[in-house]
Amino acid sequence: MKTTSPITVQFYKYPDTPHWRHEMVLLGDDEHGTWLGAPPGTILQRGVEEPIIWNRPFVQLVQPGKPWIPIFNTEPVKSRVYVDITTVPVRASEGRFEVIDLDLDVEQLVDGTIQVLDEDEFDEHRVSLRYPAWMVDQARATTAEVAVAIELEKPPFDGAHLPWFSRLSDLSAD
Repeated sequence: MKTTSPITVQFYKYPDTPHWRHEMVLLGDDEHGTWLGAPPGTILQRGVEEPIIWNRPFVQLVQPGKPWIPIFNTEPVKSRVYVDITTVPVRASEGRFEVIDLDLDVEQLVDGTIQVLDEDEFDEHRVSLRYPAWMVDQARATTAEVAVAIELEKPPFDGAHLPWFSRLSDLSAD
C-alpha cells in the first residue's frame, strides 16, 4: 500500500469514555466531506478490549456539521451502509477525528431493508448517562433524517462512496 498519513477515528460514549477506535487512510475530500478508507486488515479496538482485525475494506465519511458518520461496506456483508448517530465530529488534530456515539444506528441491509438499531440502549443511556435534552432531540431527528435519506438515495447514499472504494483499492494495490 502506498504510504499515507493515518487518520485516527475515535468514538466516545458520553461524555468521554473511549469507545471504538480505528486508524484509516485519508482518501480525499469532495462536496460531501472527508472520505477515509480502511483496507483489509484494519485494526479496530473498542475501549480497552483486545483489538480485532477487520478483513473487509470499508469507507467512512466525516461531514462538516453533520451529527452522523456513515460506513459504506463492500459485498457480501450484512449491511451496505451502517450509520452511527453521533455528535458533530471534531477534527482534534490533522490526524484525528473525535466524536461521541449516541447509541442509535441506521443500517441498510444488503436486501435494501432499512432498520434503526439500539433504541433500547439509547433510552437507557439518555437516563443513566444524562444526555442533555438537545442531544436527545438531535439524535432522534437525525436518525429519522438519515433513514429517509437512505431510502430516497439522497447524497451521500446515492453511490457517492463508489469512487472512494476505487481509490482505496488503488492505494492498496500500490
